[in-house]
Amino acid sequence: MSSGKKAAAPRNRTIFLTRDEKKEYSRRLLRLNEPARLDDILDKTICQDVFEALEYLPDGSVDLLFTDPPYNIEKNFGGVSFRRLSLDEYEEWLEGWLGKVGRLLKPTSSIYICSDWRSSAAVHRVASRYFMVQNRICWEREKGRGAKKNWKNCSEDIWYCTMSQEYTFNIEKVMLKRKVIAPYVNGDGSPRDWAESGGERYRLTHPSNLWTDVTVPFWSMPENTEHPTQKPEKVLAKIILASTNENDVVLDLFAGSGTAAVTARKLGRRYIGVEFNETYCCITEKRHELAAADNSIQGYSEGVFWERNALAGKTTGGRLRSSG
Repeated sequence: MSSGKKAAAPRNRTIFLTRDEKKEYSRRLLRLNEPARLDDILDKTICQDVFEALEYLPDGSVDLLFTDPPYNIEKNFGGVSFRRLSLDEYEEWLEGWLGKVGRLLKPTSSIYICSDWRSSAAVHRVASRYFMVQNRICWEREKGRGAKKNWKNCSEDIWYCTMSQEYTFNIEKVMLKRKVIAPYVNGDGSPRDWAESGGERYRLTHPSNLWTDVTVPFWSMPENTEHPTQKPEKVLAKIILASTNENDVVLDLFAGSGTAAVTARKLGRRYIGVEFNETYCCITEKRHELAAADNSIQGYSEGVFWERNALAGKTTGGRLRSSG
């Protein structure tokens, strides 16, 4: 049975649900009403308000917390609206749940909290009270036509924190492959800090806290969903590869359409997602099924991250890989 939506264009790869799919996937969702054992919630989606679910999640079980809470703007999330608050009010709202997550984390855990320019100061203040703030990542969200009376808003922040000074950071897992514009050579003519492959010159560089190689999901990308603030899998892949090892547990609060959990699955990690909207939870479950058949991540191939558009036309494992 169809969902009643207008038929998508042939190149539109957005993930939609049929009514039958939503009915099927909704049976898989969890709702907690008592303290949960870790084994009972691993690799599951919890369809519940974050404030409620936090009371029942197990202590000391999480290696990486990723959270993309509503920003301090007017926004509708699947029929539920979030209204803009004063900065002090937003900070109080953040503290109402962020102040409770510490018991869920291991002493070696990492925490990543998304924000925009309006909410970033409040996130920093609250995070500083409970965690060690290590850095602020700024990533380019190149989308939209721009503003007429202001600078175009095309960036978002991610605050990177840890529970202690002992934490995982796999720098070699998140190297960025960049084209070489000026191919300097040594005295003997050999490449100086670059290599050549397939007629292209490139070098692997250490990642910085400024990410300009990310493409926001849009209608022709297979990871795209109808969620209004979906994060790219490439962003989550960088975070997960850097701050976890295989089989570590990734917790995503305010999970939306499940990008963190789906990417964790693709990279061999365990996951727990918490999201109050049933439709988004069901989209997450559908994405998990799709990931079982195709674990590729746009812009990540051959163990490195590629610059935007650098993968166009290349193939990996027999499949055409889209641009980064």
